[in-house]
Amino acid sequence: MKSGDLDANILLQLGPLALSNTVLTTWVIMIISGLIAWLVSRSLSLQPGPVQTVAEGVVSAIEAAINEVAPDHTRQLLPFIGTLWLFLIVANLSGLIPGVHSPTRDLSATSALAILVFLSTHWFGIRAQGLRDYLRHYLKPSPIMLPFHIISEMTRTIALAIRLFGNMMSLEMTALLILLVAGFLAPVPILMLHIIEALVQAYIFGMLALIFVAGGLQSQQVSQSKHQQRE
Repeated sequence: MKSGDLDANILLQLGPLALSNTVLTTWVIMIISGLIAWLVSRSLSLQPGPVQTVAEGVVSAIEAAINEVAPDHTRQLLPFIGTLWLFLIVANLSGLIPGVHSPTRDLSATSALAILVFLSTHWFGIRAQGLRDYLRHYLKPSPIMLPFHIISEMTRTIALAIRLFGNMMSLEMTALLILLVAGFLAPVPILMLHIIEALVQAYIFGMLALIFVAGGLQSQQVSQSKHQQRE
C-alpha cells in the first residue's frame, strides 16, 4: 500500500494518534451491533416475534456449525465464534454502503482479527488443560518437532490475515472496475456478487478460526485419552 493510500485513509490526526477510516468503521459496526443485541435481548418472550425469531435462528445456525466441529465445547465457543462471525458478515457487507470501505479490505484489520484468533486458540487450550499440559503437546511426538509447530502457528496466522484481506480487496477492486467500464448497467449482478462473496469469506474465516480453536482443545483430549489407554 502506498503512502498516498495511507494518507487518504486517515480521517483525523492528533499528533502521533491517527483516526483512520478502518478504525472508525470498525467502531461504528461494534457499537451498532452491540446496541442491536442489547435491544433484542431486552425484549425476549416465550412467544417470539419476527425479530426474536430471526435472532434465535441465527444463534441456532451458529451453534449447529460449532457443534459439528467441537461438540464437547459448543457452549464454551459460541460467544467468541458467534461474535466473530456476525462481525465479519457486517464488516464485509459494509462496503456496499456508498462512501464506506469494508474494514476487512485493510490488512491491519484482518491482521488484528488473525492475532485475536491466534491468542484465543491458546487461551481456550490453556484454560481447559492448564499451561503445562497445553504446552506439552508441542513436544509431540518428539521434542524435535517444536520448531515446526511454532512455524506452523505463525504461518497459519499470517495466511488467515492475508486470505481475508486479499479476497475483500480484490472483490471491491473488481466491482469498482466493472462499474467504471459498464457504468451502472449491471448494478444488480455486481451487488449480488459482492453479497455472496462477502458471506462466503466471513464463513471461511470463522470456520478456520473455529477449527484452530477446536484443534487446540481437542489435541489435549487426544493426548490424555492415549495416556489413559496406556495406563
